[in-house]
Amino acid sequence: MSDTTTSAPGAPGIAPTWSSSAKDMVSTALGTSRIWATFGFGIVNEVYWPSTGRPQIRDLGFIIKSPSGWTEVKRAERYEISTPSACVPLTKVVHEGEGYRLELEFLPHPLRDALIINYKLEGDDLQLFTLLAPHLNGHKSNHGWAGQDLSAQDGAAALCLRADCGFVKTSAGYAGTSDGWTDFDRHGDMTWQYAEAPDGNIALTGALRANSGKLVLAFAETLDGARTLARSSLADDYDATRDLFVTQWENWARTLKIPHTAADLQRAAELSAAVIKVHEDRTYAGAIVASLSVPWGSSHDDPGGYHLVWTRDTVEAALALIAVGQTEDAARTLTYLIGTQAENGSWAQNYYPNGTGYWSGSQLDEVALPLLLMAKLKASDALPQGLPVDQMVRAAVNFIVHNGPMTDQDRWEENAGASPFTLAVTICALVATAQMFDAETRDYILSLADCWNERIESWTYSVGGPLCQGNDVDGYYLRIGAPDPAAPTTGEIMVRNVENGMRPADEMIGTEFLFLVRTGLRQPDDPKILNTVRLVDRLLRVDTPNGPGYRRYNGDGYGEHADGRPFDGTGIGRLWPLLTGERGHYAVTSGQSAVPELETMIKMTGPGGLIPEQVWDAAPIPQLRLAPGKPSGSAMPLVWAHGEFLKLLAAEASGRPAELLDEVKSRYSAKAPRAAQWHWRANSAFETMPADRTLMIECGEPFVLHWGADGWDEVTDTPSTPLPLGMHGVSFSAGQIAKMAALVFTFHFPERDAWAGHDDRIAFEKPADDAAKPALKSPAKKKQR
Repeated sequence: MSDTTTSAPGAPGIAPTWSSSAKDMVSTALGTSRIWATFGFGIVNEVYWPSTGRPQIRDLGFIIKSPSGWTEVKRAERYEISTPSACVPLTKVVHEGEGYRLELEFLPHPLRDALIINYKLEGDDLQLFTLLAPHLNGHKSNHGWAGQDLSAQDGAAALCLRADCGFVKTSAGYAGTSDGWTDFDRHGDMTWQYAEAPDGNIALTGALRANSGKLVLAFAETLDGARTLARSSLADDYDATRDLFVTQWENWARTLKIPHTAADLQRAAELSAAVIKVHEDRTYAGAIVASLSVPWGSSHDDPGGYHLVWTRDTVEAALALIAVGQTEDAARTLTYLIGTQAENGSWAQNYYPNGTGYWSGSQLDEVALPLLLMAKLKASDALPQGLPVDQMVRAAVNFIVHNGPMTDQDRWEENAGASPFTLAVTICALVATAQMFDAETRDYILSLADCWNERIESWTYSVGGPLCQGNDVDGYYLRIGAPDPAAPTTGEIMVRNVENGMRPADEMIGTEFLFLVRTGLRQPDDPKILNTVRLVDRLLRVDTPNGPGYRRYNGDGYGEHADGRPFDGTGIGRLWPLLTGERGHYAVTSGQSAVPELETMIKMTGPGGLIPEQVWDAAPIPQLRLAPGKPSGSAMPLVWAHGEFLKLLAAEASGRPAELLDEVKSRYSAKAPRAAQWHWRANSAFETMPADRTLMIECGEPFVLHWGADGWDEVTDTPSTPLPLGMHGVSFSAGQIAKMAALVFTFHFPERDAWAGHDDRIAFEKPADDAAKPALKSPAKKKQR
C-alpha cells in the first residue's frame, strides 16, 4: 500500500511514553545552542529543547533492511559506545550484527539548535531507515508531516529531520497502528507512505537515499525555523563544527582540578564533572536539573520526570564543582538559585529551569543548602558580591528560624518530622550565616542552632528500640523522628510507596545520620554513631558482584517490584550508589580509605560510565536487563550521584568532606553543645529540660503567655517581646526556673483574639543533689480566661 497524499489511519495511536531511563550517555555543546541529547541502546533518546526541562522527542532510531530480513538496531543491542575523552561528550556508537556495521556519531551543534548525526552503514545490499517519535512539549498529541523531510509541530515547538542525501520515501503515521515499525513488522519493508498524521501520538519514518551521510534534527518555534536550522546545519562544514564542539569542551576541562588518583577513578571523575556540566541549562544559566531522564520512562508518560531542578540536587552538584575547582560554575548556580527563591525565603520542592514550580512540598534542607553553598563559595573567595546575595541569605535564614527545626518533607520527599540530614544542614547553615547579621540577631541565631544541635538525639535517637534486639546495639539514629513532639522516636510514620505503610519511627533507620559526622556535629567514634553504622551495615547493606550497596531505609518502596516490573506507585526500594558514596565519606572521617567505595560506584555504572539512581539487588532477570549491582530502571544518570562521587574523591585526597565548614568545626568540635538557652516552640516542644538553662518560649506572632508555676493556682499573663527576625518570645531565667518544679502555660493571641486551645507543661530537671522538689499542683485549677 502506498499513499503520499492522505492522512495516516489509526489516530490517535497508542498512549505515548518516554524512553527508557537507562542512558548510555548525555551530551550538549558549550556554545549558544540549546540542545541536550541523550542516548540509550545505541540510538538517540529524548532530546531537550530549548531548555533542560523540556524533552521534545521519545527517540530517533534506525532499521537496517537486508536481503535476509530487517533489524531495528536498538532491539539488537549489539553495539559499543565511546567518546574522544571522558571530558568530551561527543558520542560515537558502532552497531555490528550479521552482515552489517552501522557507525553513528552524534554531534550537538555548538551554534544552532540542532543535532547532527554522521552515519555510515557498511554491508552488502543494505538499506537504512530512520524512525523518529516526536513528543513535542510533552503533549500526547502532535501533528506530523512527511515529504522531502520529516517534520512535526505542537504549538510553539517544531522539529525537522533532514538528510543531506535526501529520503527515497517518507511516511507519517501513528504509533502502534500506522508507524514505520508496525509497517516493517507486518510487511518486512516500508510499504506505507502517508503524507500527514494530525493530532496524535505520531511516528515519522524515512528511507535514506544513501548509506552514508549526515542527518540533522533541528528545533524551532515554527516549521520554517526548524527547516532553516536543519538546512543550515547540513551546509556547515562538519569537521569545523566538530572541532569547535571538541575545543569548547577541552578548554573547559583544562580548568578542572581532579585530585591525583588511579586512572580508572580519574576518568570517572572527569566524566562525572562533564555529566554535571551537561545538565546545566543555557537559557537559565546555573540551573542544573536532576537528570536528563524519566525514571521508568518507557512505562509511562510523566511530564516532569527528573528533568526538573531540585534545589538539593543542584546544590549537591555545585558543591561537587567547587571540589574540582569549578568555582565559577558553582557561583553561577548560586545566582540562579537567588532568582528562584520565593518571597518567603524558601524554594519550591522542584521546578522547571524557568522557575515554574512542579510539586508543592516544602523541604527545609532545600532552604538550608543554598546557604552552605554560599559559605563554601565565600571560603573559596568566589562568592558573587552584591545586595542580592545578602537578601537571599536573610530571607532563607528568616524562613528557617520561623519554620525549623522540623521539616514538612525529608530529603526523600516522603515524610514530615525530624530528619538527621535536614537538622545537620540546617544547623550548619545557621552557624555559617550568623556573622552576616547584627550582634543581637547573630546571638539569637547561634542560640537557636545550639539548642537544636543539643536536642538532635532527643528527636532522632532511639534507646533500646525494637531494632536493638539481636543486633548487639543499645540504640540507633532513626531515619526520621515523628512530627509528634510528645513521641518523636515512637510516633508513627507513613511509609510511602507501599501498602499499609504506617510504622513506628523507631522501626526504621537510614543513612541520614552520617551527615552529623560529615558536617562536623558529631565524632565518627561517638558510640551512638557507631551503633547506627553497625545497624546500617546489617539491615541496609547488600553485597553485589560489584561491591556493597545500601538501601535508603528498611521498608522502602521506591523501586521495581520483586518480579522486575517497573515502579508504579509501589515497589521495593533498591540500592543507591550515592549512598555507597555517603558510606565512603564516613570512612574518610574515620581515618580510613574510601577507595573501595569509589571503585564500587564506578562498577555500578551503565555502558557509558553513567551512575544510576538505583542498582538491582536481587537475582538477575535477563529478559528485563536486570543484573545484580547494575543499573535498574530508575534515573540514569543521577547528577546527585555524580556529585557525590566527585566530593568523595576530593575528600579521599584532603581528608575533609566538602560540607565541613570552618565556622561549624570551631564552634562545636564535633560534639553536642551545652546550649545556654532552650527554645520552646510548638513544632519542637519538650516536656522536660535542665533547670540550669534559660528558657525562651517563642512564636512567630505576638502573644500573651498565660502561665503558672507548678500549676494554675497563681496565674501570670506575660506579653511577649519582639525577638530578632520577626519572632516573639517570653523568657525565663535560670533563677526563675530554679524556683519551680514545672511550668504550665498556654497562649493568647491578642491580634486575632484567639487562644491556643490547649495547655503545655515543662518539668525542670534539677541536679541530683538538689533539695526535694515541691509537689506539683494540679493543672486542673486553671484560672478562667
